[in-house]
Amino acid sequence: MPKQSERWDRSDEVIFSDRSTPEARRLAQKYGYLPYIVERYLELLGDEAEDLLEANEVPMPETLRCNDFKISCGELESRLGEAGFELERVPFLPHGYHVISSPISPGATHEYLKGYYYLQDPGSMLIVYVMNPRPSATILDMAAAPGGKSTQILQLTRDSSLLIAVEPKRERIKALRSNLQRMGFSNYILIRSDARFLSLDTKPAQVLLDAPSSGEGIIRKDKNRKTKTSISDLRRIHELQVELLNRALSIVSPGGTVTYAACSTAVEEGEYTVHKVLADKDYVTTERPFGFPLSKPFEEYRGVIFDDRVKGCGRLFPHKQGTEGFFICKLRRLD
Repeated sequence: MPKQSERWDRSDEVIFSDRSTPEARRLAQKYGYLPYIVERYLELLGDEAEDLLEANEVPMPETLRCNDFKISCGELESRLGEAGFELERVPFLPHGYHVISSPISPGATHEYLKGYYYLQDPGSMLIVYVMNPRPSATILDMAAAPGGKSTQILQLTRDSSLLIAVEPKRERIKALRSNLQRMGFSNYILIRSDARFLSLDTKPAQVLLDAPSSGEGIIRKDKNRKTKTSISDLRRIHELQVELLNRALSIVSPGGTVTYAACSTAVEEGEYTVHKVLADKDYVTTERPFGFPLSKPFEEYRGVIFDDRVKGCGRLFPHKQGTEGFFICKLRRLD
């Protein structure tokens, strides 16, 4: 029987092969992508592939999260309405609003500076609702800057959880601290560290890992993502994600949860990452989020059949949910 490392070498070779059909190359030229990305869309989505490509051409509306720790959402609606803003509720996000029109940049209002809202994309918000942070719990955010999800965690727990927010870069730590202070929160500890090598004296009950990714899920906002990440770059990102998720599952307390997310439509950063991490962990299960508009995950790719527990994960797509592309998976450590 081949060793685990040999199995992964063979799987990686298949998953990360840079191949493309004439149809993939035609669509890649039409929409401005690297061909391997479009090839993946065709293999996984079939006739829906061009729907996704078309959806990625539609710009994302600005979205904000009302900070009801400081102001009621009704009051915020009134104040911004009087200032000339047109807002529309995001149906599946209790604190989310699309900014339909605005007289000035949403990041330049008095309300923004006072911390009454945070500019945050819908998929990013949804991750924290799926996580369901618990009041008074110790919670670790492994990739915290600039602070969207960290501030949301403290908002949902009414600043009662102890948030440990980790960020390796000094400048991004400054932005993280600034946003936490602007939004009115105080119950947090900031740690400047590479989360792969993080050492804690306590085991958090909940861990959030919105992992570094290719950003393929935000093509609607950043067209450079169509060509930014080569297949070799993607493989390196995947390997980093595997390291981080392994670390998260080693840090979380028994019975605790790790919510893993990647802002990407790439199976290499979602299902395949979770599949690989779960291979030697029979003490971890996944919990399918209910009540959220998530699409089912992919169950196999290029003949690699994913661990059955991957079925408990979910996805967001621009052409289905109208959001960014995201992969979300809530894992629970049983032992």
